[in-house]
Order: sequence, then C-alpha cells, then structure tokens
Amino acid sequence: MPTSFNNAFADKVVLITGGTAGIGRATAVAFARQGAKVVVSGRREIEGEESVALVGKAGGKGLFVRADVSREEDVAALVARTVEHFGRLDIAFNNAGVIERALTTDITIESYEHIFGINVRGVAFSLKHQIAAMLKTGGGSVVNNASVLGIRPYPELSLYNASKFAVIGLTKTAALEFATKGIRVNAVCPAIIETDMTAIAREDEQTRNALLSTHPVRRFGTPEEVANAVLWLSSPDSGFITGINLPVDGGFTV
Repeated sequence: MPTSFNNAFADKVVLITGGTAGIGRATAVAFARQGAKVVVSGRREIEGEESVALVGKAGGKGLFVRADVSREEDVAALVARTVEHFGRLDIAFNNAGVIERALTTDITIESYEHIFGINVRGVAFSLKHQIAAMLKTGGGSVVNNASVLGIRPYPELSLYNASKFAVIGLTKTAALEFATKGIRVNAVCPAIIETDMTAIAREDEQTRNALLSTHPVRRFGTPEEVANAVLWLSSPDSGFITGINLPVDGGFTV
C-alpha cells in the first residue's frame, strides 16, 4: 500500500472516533500528513487534545470533540459539529471499541451492554449520521474497525467476537445500500496490535508467546500499519472496493 496518495486527502475532512490513542491516534496523524482536516473524537479530553496537537505537528488542521459513541445524541452532535466547523464530511474511521474477556457461560448484562453499546451501537449510529452527512455533498468513504475475531473467533472472548461479527455485517449492509450513491463502506480487521488495549496480554510472557504463535509473521502489528490500511481504503486507489473486511493480521486468518 502506498504511503503517498498524490494529494488525495488535501483539504478532505476526516472524522475519527476513538482517536485519543493507539490506532485512532496513528490514523489521525497519518491523514494529517496527507493534508487532511481531522476531527478526533473520544471520551478522554486530555488525550484527545494531545492527538489534535500531533495532527497540527503533522501539518493538518485538527479539532477534538468529546463524544460517547454508545449514545446516539453524542454521535449526532459529533457529526454536526464536524460539518459546522469544517463545512463537510468526506471520510470517517469508526475506531472506538472495547474488549472484555469472559467465557460464554460468564456473560453478564453489564458486559453485554458495555461491549455492544460501544462496538455495535456506536458503529451503527455513526454510520447513520456520517452517511447522511456525506450524501449531502455527493459521497465519501467510511472505514469501520472490526477485528480478525470478527472473521475467526477466539476462546473466552464471546461478546467481543460477536460484536465484531456484527460490525462486519453492518459494514457489508451499508456498502450495499449506498454503493450507487458515491459512498464506499469497508472494514479493517486487525490482529494483535501494539496498543494500550493489548498491553496486558503482551506483557505476560506465556500469553505473549501463545498469541505470537497465532501470527505467522511472529510479531504483532503497529498502529501505523493499520493506519496505512485505513488510508488506502479511504483513497481513490481503492475506488472499486466496497463492502470488504480487510485483514491486517500478519497471517492470523490464513
């Protein structure tokens, strides 16, 4: 995948949920390096403003908007603020997500509401309001952050697996519904990426080795590698691609 997109993102308006750290932050900076205007969203204001500062250092224009994607009113306000501030919405990366480890027999209402509220409801209502905004200006591109576990489930992550299968389902459905309207909808499916979310698993030697064994390349991915995939899926270079779930996984799903 190219790291230079021939000014494809110059002055494009990009909205990233879960942009306060990890993959979201790396993607915000990657878009900024290509001249995009980037709206960073999340629940943590200090980290969000730090991401915006990095966007500025990378050469882009940034804005932080606090939002909880499990609340439709927050998502609607986030998209409205994006359009109000930058005039339009061209690209969205729905990256916000959470994970909890539990056997199927240990599922609770609280964990279900938490995981599905952010991972599924958050993506569903983000798609609803983002696509509506894009339709007003002739089209756009949405990339959802799913997971390799939405393709091949892993034990003791029942609700997380299910939520990511749902994200892929939402992605494919929206892609079909708006394919003739100039809007493409795709998903990236990362394996283990070196972020705060995976730190606990990676720091325990036994768990780390077990996880590495599931990655044929015998290493974990970086946030920047996922960001590169998001940019490619958002660019004209992938203009004939919609409705896919792209593994960024070091061979995990092979």
